[in-house]
Amino acid sequence: MRSLVLFIVVTLFSTFSFSQNLVSATLNGSRTKAQITSLFSLNLVRNGAKYYKLTYSSKDAKGQLDTLSGLMVIPDDLKFTYPSLVYQHGTSDCKKCVPSSYGSTGGEEGQLGLLFAGLGYVAVLPDYVGMGEGRGFQTYVHDATTVSATEDMMKAVKEWTAQNGVITNDQLFITGYSQGGYASMAYHQHVQKASGATAVTAAAHLSGPYSLSGVMRDLILGEAAYNYPAYVPNTVLGFNEVYNIYNELGEFFKPEYVSDISSYYNGTLSLFNMNARLVQKLIANTGASVGGRLIRDDVMADIRSNPNHKLNQILKENDLFRWKPESPTRIFYCKADDQVPYLNSVVARDSMYARGTSNTLLQVVDINSNANHSTCFTPALTNTLLFFLSFQRITTSTQDGTISDLMTLYPNPTSDYVFLKGDTEVTQVIIWDLDGKQRINTPYYSGDVISTKDLESGTYIVTLINDNGVISNQKLLIKR
Repeated sequence: MRSLVLFIVVTLFSTFSFSQNLVSATLNGSRTKAQITSLFSLNLVRNGAKYYKLTYSSKDAKGQLDTLSGLMVIPDDLKFTYPSLVYQHGTSDCKKCVPSSYGSTGGEEGQLGLLFAGLGYVAVLPDYVGMGEGRGFQTYVHDATTVSATEDMMKAVKEWTAQNGVITNDQLFITGYSQGGYASMAYHQHVQKASGATAVTAAAHLSGPYSLSGVMRDLILGEAAYNYPAYVPNTVLGFNEVYNIYNELGEFFKPEYVSDISSYYNGTLSLFNMNARLVQKLIANTGASVGGRLIRDDVMADIRSNPNHKLNQILKENDLFRWKPESPTRIFYCKADDQVPYLNSVVARDSMYARGTSNTLLQVVDINSNANHSTCFTPALTNTLLFFLSFQRITTSTQDGTISDLMTLYPNPTSDYVFLKGDTEVTQVIIWDLDGKQRINTPYYSGDVISTKDLESGTYIVTLINDNGVISNQKLLIKR
């Protein structure tokens, strides 16, 4: 009997331990609505926010249980029910240069969590496998571990919110930029496959390397100068954590570059400093900064000639364009991108359309043909926020519906005017264009007619606010 009881206790403990993802949640700070509004120069911010460093259980590159980290940011007004938003961060300069480090050097991208929470989302920003508190080296642009780190953080966030009076609804928004664009698309595909099309409310993938075996491989195998050769070892080092491509760096990279790559891998050299050294050495040794010239000639020849080379197979396995989005999706890019070629987005577009995705559900947009990778970020994020706001649903515990349910714009489409019809009191109306500019901001009294004569033809976001602070966002089409 004693053995049976012990067996039951151990079994229950093991089951309980396995089911719990959350390890710790540490409140690192807060910002008021006014502070967030000032930080982002955006009058649409509806509340302040609190930000937490989360640690949680998930698997590392070898499939062993590890403790990973990320940033969770929640609205500070808990009488509302909020949607969740996953933001996947871009390429980091160092292991601790991640969202959960927000408030210290290297964690600057984490401030986006304040923006999302200030707009009324529970924001979830994973650090990724091998980053932040995770052991080992990051599994850069690796589909499966990107997904597992995100999925397990979402479980940890749900555990914490359930225990702390933060109520979320069934809406899920997914986005990310650069490496984060890759990561957001990976997670979008996973959620759709696991839970169906309606599990993702809307997604926007921004300037990501979705075509590893095509566009990115062609970039490395080609002879065009590329000012960011560090992405080559960053990718190979990450894949080696999972696939064991080589035993020693010298088996893959030329000896004159091994020292810098090794220093980066060991954490004594940052990614951007490694990149600067590699550019300088490549120009001195070969006359141009060509990323593929870091790789040993015999290895490069095999990669070029053998489609079954291990690296070719790995790249193909981690491509992200061979699927069909079934929820509202945007892919934003800039044609002058100097780090992640815009053709990644074009390849994804063509593949997804060929699989039957409609051009209304999926739109792939060059948002600024002259912007490079750095300057593309702001318009890409602005367009994403406006796209998401048109679907966002926030309610109170006593409210049966949102303003969108009770108040609608009419006529829509329109040309010269619009008014509201419905059963709730709206006190303020703001109209934004898709570049994020506030075009109209006016108090509203029941029966008012809002002039739209000065708005050009196109799509706008109309923000409706009532006395209780409930905010709703609706699309308005202007046709001339």
